[in-house]
Amino acid sequence: MKVLITGADGYIGRALSQRLAASGARLQGKLVEKLVLCDLRLPLAPPGAHVETIEGSVADLAVIKAITRHDPDVVFHLASVPSGQSEAAHELGLGVNVHATMALVEALRREGAPPTVVFTSSIAVFGAPLPPRIDDDTPLSPSLSYGAAKQMMEIHLSDCTRRGFVKARSVRLPGIVARPPTPTGALSAFSSELIRALVARQPFVCPVSPGATLWLLSLQTCIDNLLHAAEASDEQLAGQTVWTLPALRVSIEALVRAFEADHPGAAQRVTYRPDPSLEAQFGSLPPLSTPRADAAGFRHDGTVPQLVHRAALSLASSIS
Repeated sequence: MKVLITGADGYIGRALSQRLAASGARLQGKLVEKLVLCDLRLPLAPPGAHVETIEGSVADLAVIKAITRHDPDVVFHLASVPSGQSEAAHELGLGVNVHATMALVEALRREGAPPTVVFTSSIAVFGAPLPPRIDDDTPLSPSLSYGAAKQMMEIHLSDCTRRGFVKARSVRLPGIVARPPTPTGALSAFSSELIRALVARQPFVCPVSPGATLWLLSLQTCIDNLLHAAEASDEQLAGQTVWTLPALRVSIEALVRAFEADHPGAAQRVTYRPDPSLEAQFGSLPPLSTPRADAAGFRHDGTVPQLVHRAALSLASSIS
């Protein structure tokens, strides 16, 4: 089994790389014998005789050639320019989020047998403001370039699957917590910033109101879902190529309250200074229904306390 991960130095990419670099790691029932990791830099790449690191941008055709030359069986395409950075740097966002993805698929098509491609899309495809409820039939209406690029690539990957070039599994990620403090350009980073402050027992000025609602997954559950996307049978996926992942809909107030059991006084350390535009885009998420993803075997964290516990654990492991 040969596996490629792009965006391998990102928050999700590092955790996924660690899972698949572990001794005896298997995917689709086969031992991972080759793991190729690609990102601009890979200072924390896991060791292993079967691990190869390739530093560079996926927008560089030479890099794409290098990472696909081993004819990977499974590709986790995580590399992207996030929301805020895509808005500020249009050409960079378009080059990585659209052109590089298309070039990667074209290179894979020419290498050999169609690989499984797990693509991390985003709930940004729904745009803002959102309707009173989101389900599998909600029309897409992205309001940021990032979301527009993700929607375009969902369509492109589905078409390439129809044509037999790849076997695409696009999963729309909600907020993944708790991310370490990095300048990613993600406008929704306040949820992770809040959790980091609560764990550290530090004061936090929240840029959205207590009633703001988010869709959240822990890092561990996110990785479980990505691996499931790669391993699920065609019958289990029922001919679908795109899923909105199940997520817990959590208010900021409920998130803070869940910390009280293990972190007394958490609520007193949080003050609120809402940014209406930020809350409208990232803090007004309605009830979420994901029957197709549920039927396909994707899962959320189950309860808010479990989400909080896992988020704190992932934060501790990223610091250590």
